[in-house]
Amino acid sequence: MTKVLPGTIDCDIHPAVPSIQALLPYLDSHWREMAIIRGIDELNTISYPLNSPLSCRPDWKPAEGRPGSTLAAVQREALDGFGTSIAIANCLYGIQLFFSEDMAAAFARALNAWMVAEWLDKEPRLRASIVVPMQNPELAVDEIERWAGDKRFVQVLLLVSGDRPLGKRANWPIYAAAERHGLAVGIHAGSNYHNPPTPVGWSTTHTEDYVNQAQAFQSQVSSLICEGVFSKCPDLKVVLLESGFTWLPAHLWRLTKFWRGLRMEIPWVDRAPSDIARSNIRVSLQPVDGPPDAASLNRLFEHMQSDEMVLFSTDYPHWQFDGTEAVPHGISPDLARRIMVDNPRATYARISETVS
Repeated sequence: MTKVLPGTIDCDIHPAVPSIQALLPYLDSHWREMAIIRGIDELNTISYPLNSPLSCRPDWKPAEGRPGSTLAAVQREALDGFGTSIAIANCLYGIQLFFSEDMAAAFARALNAWMVAEWLDKEPRLRASIVVPMQNPELAVDEIERWAGDKRFVQVLLLVSGDRPLGKRANWPIYAAAERHGLAVGIHAGSNYHNPPTPVGWSTTHTEDYVNQAQAFQSQVSSLICEGVFSKCPDLKVVLLESGFTWLPAHLWRLTKFWRGLRMEIPWVDRAPSDIARSNIRVSLQPVDGPPDAASLNRLFEHMQSDEMVLFSTDYPHWQFDGTEAVPHGISPDLARRIMVDNPRATYARISETVS
């Protein structure tokens, strides 16, 4: 399936910052000077090594520069290539790598300003996520407030691995601000690499790191539900991006089972975790981590007990599917329409406000 249904919304594409030089004009004079004096010349993380087959499809790899780093490439390969109506730009850049809270805030502000000027202002099919400095929740809220008035921002972007579980009370002002402004919260695969990416320490290979991201997503789903984020912010939508989804039903079954026996510990969780997830948590389609045959894949969708949880994504320019087959074969037309059109519109209220 090269072309998708009319009105399809791609919930996860990745325009790339071509180099630190692209952000310097958007830093104020102090932080621009600091970047030069400190010799900061690279903030792209190691999550997607340039030569890894998952990082970019061969025909999307430019002769020079990073994949997806020019508007023309994104228009040609992601927007026109798949025929999507709207695509949400989730810029993965090393904002979370800084130990300095102030420098992280300055670069987040510059990155969001760059996204507006170089992408959103030039391509009406694009929407974007607000990148925030999670090193300091107060500064993260400031960044949300700075950009929330621009309806082209539809989401707040976090990484799945960091310095503390995302459900912790210190992060609640971020979720309250997102809910107040009608923004979803996107949690994307990735890490600041301040801590090992597995519960048992540092792994050796990129393969291990990539596969172990699912464990991080499981931990964050448990944290958000058990800490009571959705009791505090009942209208908040959290989107798990590049998380896979085959692990979700089994994890929710286990979490719900133990909640039934231990619910006196978390009395604010007044519904089964599986019910909370179905109402408040969404997952992106790619990468599909399910079996290749349609019958088995459809059983996995049935195990989710909801046709509202999966959102269409291509994960451009990352590459975990065959050719242009971003939608797996064998799912029903009704489910395909929900995944491509209905579910994204229901999740991202701001898109419906700006697109008829």
